[in-house]
Amino acid sequence: MEKKRVDEQEPPPASLPKVDRFGFVKQETNSPDGLAKSRSAAEYEREERRIRKWRKMIGVGGSDWKHYVRRKPHVVKRRIRKGIPDCLRGLVWQLISGSRDLLLMNPGVYEQLVIYETSASELDIIRDISRTFPSHVFFQQRHGPGQRSLYNVLKAYSVYDRDVGYVQGMGFVAGLLLLYMSEEDAFWLLVALLKGAVHAPMEGMYLVGLPLVQQYLFQLDQLVREHLPKLGEHFSQEMINPSMYASQWFITVFSYSFPFHLALRIWDVFLFEGVKIVFKVGLALLKFCHDDLVKFPFEKLIHALRNFPEDAMNPDILLPMAYSIEVSKRLEVLKEEYEKQHGKLSERVKQRLQQPS
Repeated sequence: MEKKRVDEQEPPPASLPKVDRFGFVKQETNSPDGLAKSRSAAEYEREERRIRKWRKMIGVGGSDWKHYVRRKPHVVKRRIRKGIPDCLRGLVWQLISGSRDLLLMNPGVYEQLVIYETSASELDIIRDISRTFPSHVFFQQRHGPGQRSLYNVLKAYSVYDRDVGYVQGMGFVAGLLLLYMSEEDAFWLLVALLKGAVHAPMEGMYLVGLPLVQQYLFQLDQLVREHLPKLGEHFSQEMINPSMYASQWFITVFSYSFPFHLALRIWDVFLFEGVKIVFKVGLALLKFCHDDLVKFPFEKLIHALRNFPEDAMNPDILLPMAYSIEVSKRLEVLKEEYEKQHGKLSERVKQRLQQPS
């Protein structure tokens, strides 16, 4: 009788997919990206000490943050460059981006945009939802909670700023934010970035014609020629320009095709220091691979620039290289040069918006 009851039981459910520590389904490789490794007691205690330092710096719910940043800005910068503890990342991102203040100043606005407004971009957003982090468990289920949240945030922004509306690359930015915060928090961080709560507004990256991306690619092209002249000359000979490999670096801030653990470290710095980190990381990547890139013909170059080797993606090697590259002053000069040729960004945006669709 007992045997019969056992036989009649339903078969065990299919085993759940193995995921890395960030929630991405593991590929059947030995790649170390994001894999949870067993930590020694000393490593665990060191991480706990780091988290305690960060909690003290932030205060309860972020209450001490602004005071600490004003008092010890260099300490904050150094700690952010070392990487924000993952358990505090969502809160710290909101604090350093200015989005927490926007949220508190606009109660009920997000709910209004999601529930009561309609967007001309809804079908485009629905079409692209499944393409955003398709290997992450949060976004894998069709019409599941992750995809619904992503749709809501993108739809709300497309209504909030109808000039920008929706552009495909925005999905990866919003998706990244949703892995660390609620829908409403993610929405206001997107607003903070595009409208310029702390740093220069980035909405020009997503307007028709991507005018800000075009400026960034011009600046990057000049920086490559200055910092890596041999590679810059080789790119010219092979007819390679930054639009062929670097557009996504800016549009998604490395979240599209780069290892997630590296993208997070870049985002920590990006939200605190601004877009200059994208240029620095790009130059560091090219510098790291310089000796191979200068030998490749066109086809191999294109492939290499879209598929950097694993050792180049180690944040503990790549990011110190990036931090050592000074670009701030040159970026300002190159921006002025670009504006002399093409007009100020605000004028270019105005012209674009006035063109009939």
